[in-house]
Amino acid sequence: MWFLPLEAAAVVCVSRFFQRFVFVLAVAIFAALGLGFGLGQFGFFGVHAGGGEDGAYRQMHVYAEVLKRVQSDYVTDPNIGKVTNGALHGLLESLDADSSYLTATEYKIYKERPATGVAQVGLTVSKRFGYATVVSVAPGSPADKEHIADGDVIESIGAQSTRELSLAVIRLMLEGKPGTEVTLSLVRPRKSDPDKVILTRVLVAAPSLNEQQYENSSILYLKPGMLSAARVDEIADKLKAAGKTHKVLLDLRDCSDGDAQQGLRLANFFLNQGTMATLEGQKFATQTFTADPAKFLTSAPLAVLVNRGTYGAAELTADAILGAKRGDVIGERTFGEGSVQKTIELPDGAALLLTVAKYQGPDGKKIQDNSVVPTVLVGQATDDDLENTTAPAKGDEPLNKALELLKAKNS
Repeated sequence: MWFLPLEAAAVVCVSRFFQRFVFVLAVAIFAALGLGFGLGQFGFFGVHAGGGEDGAYRQMHVYAEVLKRVQSDYVTDPNIGKVTNGALHGLLESLDADSSYLTATEYKIYKERPATGVAQVGLTVSKRFGYATVVSVAPGSPADKEHIADGDVIESIGAQSTRELSLAVIRLMLEGKPGTEVTLSLVRPRKSDPDKVILTRVLVAAPSLNEQQYENSSILYLKPGMLSAARVDEIADKLKAAGKTHKVLLDLRDCSDGDAQQGLRLANFFLNQGTMATLEGQKFATQTFTADPAKFLTSAPLAVLVNRGTYGAAELTADAILGAKRGDVIGERTFGEGSVQKTIELPDGAALLLTVAKYQGPDGKKIQDNSVVPTVLVGQATDDDLENTTAPAKGDEPLNKALELLKAKNS
């Protein structure tokens, strides 16, 4: 079975009190590092007093004193290796959901994971409030058949709390060989007790492009499902074939898979000028992404559907269109994901997956910190509302609202 063994995930398997104590240690380290460490002086590999680093130096002394007291006075003789690993996990997670500390064992598995043929359960996950949270569910997947929905919280995978695991490790544990099983404990809205769900990993097929015609074929509806280069090419072909007479309804709900550059390329189809996004970080050369008139395809009236499962590349598309006031964005506030990670290998074989830059929309707000807020807020539709039909699904309020807005616009 190919997935991260339970023994490989370095977590602190002791009392709840001690787990909280490890979290406090993490915060202490974060405070120290945040006051002026460069990566070349990261953690315990070098701390130098002087100048602006005096505060950080003092904080490291505090940490050393706390660690000493743990060793000498804690109720049992602690495993300091686990304590340190737990603190480092907490440190990286205190920065953002995508930053992770991987132990040497975890990093070895991370590097050796196969690029193809990996079975999944159909979940895109991130972290919110310390626990793994479902961003979106692939239609027809094992997770979909168990009625797992975006917003559900994965409290544990097997016997391990997701609060004690990095996001990178959580994603590894959800993958494996076809036919193998994974057990999840799910906390769902409006339910007091967690649900235990056993899912069988399968090879999940990529969603196909959903194309519909509404209002006597005057409105072209496109639901990409994902934003790969091939899928964005498909959308370009559909827009070219439709011509300028068709209004466009772009459904980016539950679109959580894709490349940031493809999300910007899709936005460019509807924008012929202006800044679509910027990417910047403390030591990251700022990049500005401007619409290329040569890639512009249509000036037809446009509406975009989003929900809390709109994630990453799709958020870049929606935010660029929103910032340019190119069309209405309808639905729910998106998840909030738009960053770049750098892998930093450490001398002991461990590694950091560290966020080094974040995307900003045309308004200068970071997508990961603020998400994308629609111009028209409408509640979420149910799964049954999203079936392929030739007419608007009765209960799909966001879709109906988008069609209403488009019908009122002149071609």
